[in-house]
Amino acid sequence: MKDNPMFAPAQVGRAGEDVALQIEAAIMDGRVKPGERLPSERDLHVQFHTSRGVVREALRALKQKGLVEVKKGARGGAFVKEAELHNASESLALFLKLQRISPQFLIEFRESMDRTITTLAIARAGDEEKQLLLEETILLETLLNEEDPDMETVHELDRKLNIRLAQMTKNPVFEWIMRAVQLGLSSHDDVLYDDAGYRKRTASNWRETAQGIADGEPFRALSHIGYHYVMLQKCIAEKAGQASVQDTSVQDGDFWESMPDIPGP
Repeated sequence: MKDNPMFAPAQVGRAGEDVALQIEAAIMDGRVKPGERLPSERDLHVQFHTSRGVVREALRALKQKGLVEVKKGARGGAFVKEAELHNASESLALFLKLQRISPQFLIEFRESMDRTITTLAIARAGDEEKQLLLEETILLETLLNEEDPDMETVHELDRKLNIRLAQMTKNPVFEWIMRAVQLGLSSHDDVLYDDAGYRKRTASNWRETAQGIADGEPFRALSHIGYHYVMLQKCIAEKAGQASVQDTSVQDGDFWESMPDIPGP
């Protein structure tokens, strides 16, 4: 290690920050892989030409970022952490919660994301994946048609469906963001299931969306995505005691009557 140092001497005046940045860069470019141990504090302070206190400060900063974990004992030291999707999603979910985003902004984001996810899922997912999504939406509809549905199971299945659809894009970024949204916020979708007047229509609409995906009909699937958010805005407005909603929240019958009969590709 001393003959072939991994790190350069730290910059004077910003040693702690520079040490942390150099170690982070080594982790990001794969010079130190998940599960591997970093050089000892002694080796690090020699390589960086700085005190062991500065090295410890840098390691604490990296630990807070979730990049390293420090173990004690004879086989202890600082080890590079495996990237964990759940932890990353929880952090983003917490950030979203703290922002106190208005329902309208969240709905706008979710509808835009859902449209992209649905289009990619139709193009990239296999037939088995599409069929499984459809079967689970049928299960959701069955649960909600029960006289006294188990709402905890319903909400969990809805989250599962959203994450499954994101996975069908074959783009991990959509899955990460969807998991975070489902952990922290779900565009207030829960209000639709909690309202007896909307829950069956919501479940039926999920099934129709999945059927459109399974049949490879993007226009049909996207029209149902749009209808979901029409219902959601209308339900939230009613919950807030508003007498009416915006013109974009059209009535159920008018919505479907306005939809032309266009076959899938």
